[in-house]
Amino acid sequence: MNEEYDVIVLGTGLTECILSGIMSVNGKKVLHMDRNPYYGGESASITPLEDLYKRFKLPGPPPTSMGRGRDWNVDLIPKFLMANGQLVKMLLYTEVTRYLDFKVTEGSFVYKGGKIYKVPSTEAEALASSLMGLFEKRRFRKFLVYVANFDEKDPRTFEGIDPKKTTMRDVYKRFDLGQDVIDFTGHALALYRTDDYLDQPCCETINRIKLYSESLARYGKSPYLYPLYGLGELPQGFARLSAIYGGTYMLNKPIEEIIVHNGKVVGVKSEGEIARCKQLICDPSYVKDRVEKVGQVIRVICVLSHPIKNTNDANSCQIIIPQNQVNRKSDIYVCMISSAHNVAAQGKYIAIVSTTVETKEPEKEIRPALELLEPIEQKFVSISDLLVPKDLGRESQIFISRAYDATTHFETTCDDIKDIYKRMTGSEFDFEEMKRKKNDIYGED
Repeated sequence: MNEEYDVIVLGTGLTECILSGIMSVNGKKVLHMDRNPYYGGESASITPLEDLYKRFKLPGPPPTSMGRGRDWNVDLIPKFLMANGQLVKMLLYTEVTRYLDFKVTEGSFVYKGGKIYKVPSTEAEALASSLMGLFEKRRFRKFLVYVANFDEKDPRTFEGIDPKKTTMRDVYKRFDLGQDVIDFTGHALALYRTDDYLDQPCCETINRIKLYSESLARYGKSPYLYPLYGLGELPQGFARLSAIYGGTYMLNKPIEEIIVHNGKVVGVKSEGEIARCKQLICDPSYVKDRVEKVGQVIRVICVLSHPIKNTNDANSCQIIIPQNQVNRKSDIYVCMISSAHNVAAQGKYIAIVSTTVETKEPEKEIRPALELLEPIEQKFVSISDLLVPKDLGRESQIFISRAYDATTHFETTCDDIKDIYKRMTGSEFDFEEMKRKKNDIYGED
C-alpha cells in the first residue's frame, strides 16, 4: 500500500469509474478504493432483493410472490442511455461495450391532462399523434425539419435565427407552436427539467432536440438504451478497463483520512497505511466538509406485477410529467424496466419515480406519477441530498463529482466527467485522442 500513484480514486460510482478508466488509458498509475464491499457507490444495482429490503429497513424477508431474490438487480438511481449520447460514445471509444449488452427501451411517453401519450418518434407518428391538432402538426413538422437541417457551423441553415442570441421562446413563436407542444418539446425531447431554458439562446435546445432525433433514428422505438442486469454493470465495465491498463482496485477498504499538506492532497490513509498521490478523485460522501447541498431528489422504487397502463404493455419505457401539467417548477420522471432486462423476477416490473424536491412533503409531490403505476406491490422511498463541490479543486487537487440529479439520462453525468477531466489535465476531453492512444497499444485493427 505504501506506494506512489498519479491518481487515487475513492468510490466506484459511474463518474469515478469512467474517470479512473480514462486516466489509466492515458498512462496514469491509478489506485481505486471503495469503502463498500460492492461496486457502484450511489449508482449501484442492488442484488439479491433481500439486500434491498434491508437497505430500506423493511421488516422481514420479501414475500414469496416476488420470486427468487437473486433474479433482482435494482438500480438505486434510474437512468437510461441516449443512443447517440455522450456515454454511449465513451462506451464505444473505450470498447467497454465488450462487457455489456443493451436493449432499446420500448417507448417514451409524456403526461398531459392526467393521461399519458406516446412521444411521437417519427414524422408518421407525429402526424397520427393525438397530442396535437392537425394544423399544429404541420407547424411542428416544419419545426422538426428546421432542427434536423440546423448546423451551428453553417449559417445558411439558420434561416434568420441567431443561435447565440435568439431565445428558444422566440423560435417557438416563429413556428407558431402552442403551449402543449412547447411543453413536450422542451421536456420530452430536449429533456429540460424546468422552463428556464425558454429565455436562453436557442442553440443548446436545438442541439438537444437533434440529439434526441438522431438517437431515435438509430433504433426506432425510442432514443434510450438500458444495460441487461442493471446500471451497476456500467461502473464495473469501466473498472475492468482501468484494470487492463494497470489500475489497482480495492473494495471494502475503509478510508481513514485524506492527507493534505499545505492545502494540497498528498495521499490517503487506509488501515494504518498511506498511499501517496498527486491528484484525488472522489464522490461527495468521502469529503463532507468540501461539498454543499443545493437541493434534494426524491426517488421511489416501485415493484409492479403489470406493465404500466396505456403504454401498449411495454416492457420498458420512460414517462415524463412536465412541470406545467402538475403546477410544479421541475418535471417528474418515471423509468420502467422489467424481467426482460434481467433485473426482476419473471412477470415483474420495476418503475422508479424521481424528481427534484420542492416542498416539505416530497411524497405528495410525486403522487401524480404513483397514480399512473397503481396497483403498486411494494415501494422503497429515498430522499437524497444534491451535493456539489464547494471549489474546483485546482489548489487542493481534490476533484469531487456531483451527486446524481433527477434526470433520467446520463448527459449531465457526462458533462461532469468532462468538466473534472478538464480541471485535472488542463485540456478538453477528446474521444478521438483516446481512440488514437488505444491504437498505439493494440496496433491498428
